[in-house]
Amino acid sequence: MQKTIQTNKLFVASCLSLLVTSLSFGIRAGILNDQAVRFHLNASELGTIAATAFWGFPLAIIVGGFIVDIIGMKKLLVFAFIFHLLGIVLTIFANGYWTLFASTLLIGIANGTVEATCNPLVASLFTDNKTTKLNHFHLWFPAGIVIGTLVVFGLDNALAHGISPKPYWISQVEIGVMLIPTLIYGYLFSKLEFPVTERVASGVSSGDMYKALFNPLFGFMILCMFGTAITELFTNQWMDVLFKTVTDNAILILTFVASVQVLGRAFASPIVHKLAPQGVLFISAILSALGIYLLINLHGDAIFLGAIIFGLGVAFFWPCMIGFVAENLPRTGAVGLNLMGGAGMFAVSLYMIFMGGHYDSLTLKYLPAGADLPTYLNAAPGTSMAAALAQAKSQAGPDVLSTTLVIPVVLIVAFGGLVIYMRGRKKAALAA
Repeated sequence: MQKTIQTNKLFVASCLSLLVTSLSFGIRAGILNDQAVRFHLNASELGTIAATAFWGFPLAIIVGGFIVDIIGMKKLLVFAFIFHLLGIVLTIFANGYWTLFASTLLIGIANGTVEATCNPLVASLFTDNKTTKLNHFHLWFPAGIVIGTLVVFGLDNALAHGISPKPYWISQVEIGVMLIPTLIYGYLFSKLEFPVTERVASGVSSGDMYKALFNPLFGFMILCMFGTAITELFTNQWMDVLFKTVTDNAILILTFVASVQVLGRAFASPIVHKLAPQGVLFISAILSALGIYLLINLHGDAIFLGAIIFGLGVAFFWPCMIGFVAENLPRTGAVGLNLMGGAGMFAVSLYMIFMGGHYDSLTLKYLPAGADLPTYLNAAPGTSMAAALAQAKSQAGPDVLSTTLVIPVVLIVAFGGLVIYMRGRKKAALAA
């Protein structure tokens, strides 16, 4: 009996699953500082917790890429639902470092499973319109960050206005918002029939796909993915932490960045057509470096100008990296695309751990000589020690971004070389 594939419902469920992924990013970024205060976490511990989402993601996306054709897309997405549900509930009832660590890891695994499965699903559902529909699908990541950060900002102002410190139950409510799209997408995926992946349907050899992974150009793109992912995701995830003492609305900086990303991806088609993915990546690296530089050096509301420019830079990084591989290294198939995503997330996880410790050491540098950081972290709000810690963090934040600025500067050189290489390859192909 032939399966009835309900294309539109599968696509809606896919978008909802990506919405949960991005909500977990936006909401968790918004409450990261609250969790640090609630559980007396230093920046190193906070960096490790945030990094676990980026450990689970590459693990799931790489494993999922290899097994999606074996066990089927439906089973993988049911697993994603279960991990999302467990991770969200455990976050709500977290009581310290290890429960936060475990819950974040579960959510990271769920996020990676969604990415590993829904990319080939959307491509299989819309074989004649893949690029457009994948752009529509990936819009939900920055869109979800906008929604998530606005949820945090709105509930903070509605429920905790004038209350300091903010009651932690409000953060629990904010995390609980993610249960709504999670339950809906889990229900839809459990009831719907799925197609096979496009590669299976077209009969492409898996052996040829694996051989293509050893192409030097693919290796170069993997290395560049390290840099683009760190530039975008580390900076976004730590916005609230780095700017908490600089502006009262630090989380809105992330909202600005994500909003610009939504608009950029919505209107990416003519830009990519004109410049090709490598040209867009080159310009994106320039804008990202400029944006971080402005975030370091601007003050007050002017920081939002830096956020807009930074958002324009990182808007095209992820889709154009994936798009370049899909267009120029098509034989790498779904495994190649998933390896790109996994490599990027793994790099972010390592960088977060490193920068968490670095942020602690920078903060300590700006505290009085001989200061004990844990003592300052446990200081009661309103005390002179708490004020000194806030001032030290305010001074340390730009230093963290100064270190990160090196990465997009290196990417400018790398993508400039890629533009030249691809132009030469095109000329050679035309001459032949």
